[in-house]
Amino acid sequence: MYRYSRADLLRILRLAPRQLQTWEKAGLVNTSEDYSFFDLLQVKKVRDLCAQRVRPAVIRRSLDAMQKQAAGMENPLLEASAYRSGHRVAFRHEGKLLEPIAGQFMFDFAADEKKVVTSPRTPGPELVITDVADLFAKGITLEENPSSQTEAIAVYLRVLEMDPLHAAAHINLGTLYYNRQEYALAEKHYRSAIQIDPRYALAYFDLGNVLDETGRIDDAISTYKTAIQLAPTYADAHYNLALAYEKKRESRKALQHWRSYIKLDTTGPWTVHAKHQIQRILQNESLKLVHTRQTS
Repeated sequence: MYRYSRADLLRILRLAPRQLQTWEKAGLVNTSEDYSFFDLLQVKKVRDLCAQRVRPAVIRRSLDAMQKQAAGMENPLLEASAYRSGHRVAFRHEGKLLEPIAGQFMFDFAADEKKVVTSPRTPGPELVITDVADLFAKGITLEENPSSQTEAIAVYLRVLEMDPLHAAAHINLGTLYYNRQEYALAEKHYRSAIQIDPRYALAYFDLGNVLDETGRIDDAISTYKTAIQLAPTYADAHYNLALAYEKKRESRKALQHWRSYIKLDTTGPWTVHAKHQIQRILQNESLKLVHTRQTS
């Protein structure tokens, strides 16, 4: 099985090192420099739940409780489907929706609509995947290979046919289209993810990138701000918001978010750049102050 480095994981999932370290300390992710595909999938699920404002400590408690509720389950994030339920996590397992901390089964009005009958294996070079989770995982695998990204798009579109409310599939589709510079399609899917889950911080961040890329800087700033309101420790959102303010020559506003960024991400090339920007802004402000005193 192909292995991924720590740098690969951060790049693929677009995480700041500080985010990963926080999840490692919370026991949600094993500390490692070497990851399998399933490790990436688990980290992605943690990322998506945190982006929906589920606290890492609550995710950890939910995982522990789910392991007790479902005897023999080792990794609920991979063995069951996880969903935000209020400020907690609910899991769909064996056709039932359970909130494990309270130990309560929940009404799942979409269960009949989402039920998928697995087709029997038939002769042929490839087995048709009819389970949404498995199909989504296949899309993740495909999108990491540049030569198969068109196929990944087709897989994610199939996921949305089966489950139109699959916000993560909209996010991944949007990113594929964004990387192909098909910004209108990217924006469409990011907005769909927001409509499905208005508290999805990652969707606002990605939408902000599209708005910024297409010259709608004021809209991008507003969207990045929303991402930060939903997830105040979202380092990349602070970084991109600072860049957007720089484009508008609003250095003092940019300064606030450069400072926030280096508090959240203390190492790496982006941190070095942020520190340089802080020094530049402070130096310019000092020069302005000196000039004002000399002319007064």
